[in-house]
Amino acid sequence: MLRRFFLSTLRRSFVILLLVCLGCVAQSAPPDVARKIERNVRAFYTLPAEVHVTVGAITPSTDWPTYDSVSVTIEGEGKKQDYKFLLSKDRSTMLRVTKFDLTKDPFAELMSKIDITGRPSRGAKSAKVLVVNFDDFECPYCSAMHRTLFPEILKEYGDRVTFVYKDYPLSEIHPWAIHAAVDANCLAAQNQDAYWDFADYVHANKREVDTEKTPQARLDAIDKMSMLEGQKHNLDIVKLQSCVKAQNEEAVRASMKEGDGIGVGATPTLFVNGEKIDGAVSVNDLRAALDRALRDAGQPVPDHSAAAAASAPVSR
Repeated sequence: MLRRFFLSTLRRSFVILLLVCLGCVAQSAPPDVARKIERNVRAFYTLPAEVHVTVGAITPSTDWPTYDSVSVTIEGEGKKQDYKFLLSKDRSTMLRVTKFDLTKDPFAELMSKIDITGRPSRGAKSAKVLVVNFDDFECPYCSAMHRTLFPEILKEYGDRVTFVYKDYPLSEIHPWAIHAAVDANCLAAQNQDAYWDFADYVHANKREVDTEKTPQARLDAIDKMSMLEGQKHNLDIVKLQSCVKAQNEEAVRASMKEGDGIGVGATPTLFVNGEKIDGAVSVNDLRAALDRALRDAGQPVPDHSAAAAASAPVSR
C-alpha cells in the first residue's frame, strides 16, 4: 500500500513538473503585447485590412539567449506565411533576423524542388546550367520574355544551357490560360517540337485568341492552333483530339502548386540554376544571370561581342 502511494505521488509530481516546464518553454503572448506586435507588423509590411495577422506563442530563443522568439502568421488571398521574430525580455523591442546556413547551397536546394520530369526542353541536353520558366500563355509579359529567350538567348546559350517551361497560368485574370497549357501538354505528350512550336505561335499571336468574341470561341481558337501543330508534326490526331477534349488539368494544377511552394507569385518567373528572376527583365539582365551560373558551374561564358554589334545603332 505504501509503495503504491509512493508511486502515485511520484507520478503526480512528474506531471506537475512537466506542466511547469512546458509553461516555461511556451506561453501565449499577453493580449497587449500581441496587439502591439500585430500593429507593428501591419504598419511595416503595409498589410491591407483583409489580411489576417495571428501572433503565436512566445518561446525562449535557442540562438539568441537574451531574447525570446515569437511566431507571426500572415494569411490572405488563400496563402499563409509564418514568420519568426525575436522579442526582448522586457517586450519593448522586436527584431527579425535572417540566419544563413553557409554549409548549404540555397539555389541547389530550390532547384531540387522543381520537377522537370517529362518536360520538353530546348538548348543543350543535360547541361550544367538549367533555366526553368514558369509560364502563362495568356500573359503579355510572358510573351515578351518568350521573345527574348527564343531566339535571341537560345542562339547565344543554346550549346551550354537547357531551357524548360513549367505551367503557372494565372487563371483569376487569364481565363483561357489553363486551357492553353493543357493543349500544350497534349502536344508535348507526343512530340516536344510540337509543344515548342505551339508555345512560339501562341506567344507571338495571342491576339488571335483575344479578339474572338466569346469565351468559347477563344477556347476553340486555342484548340484549332493545337490541332494544326499536331497535323504539322504528323501526330496521332485521334489521340490528340481525345486529350484536348478531356482537358485534364491535373498536371497543370500540380505545376501551379509546385510554383507556389517555391515562391512563384507572378509570371514570368525564371530560375537560373536556382537564382530567381521575376518579370520580363531585359536581355542584358538575363545574360548576367546566365553568365554567373555558367561561371559558378565552371563552364565557359559565350562571347557577347557579336550580339552587342548586332544591337548597336547604325551610324550615318
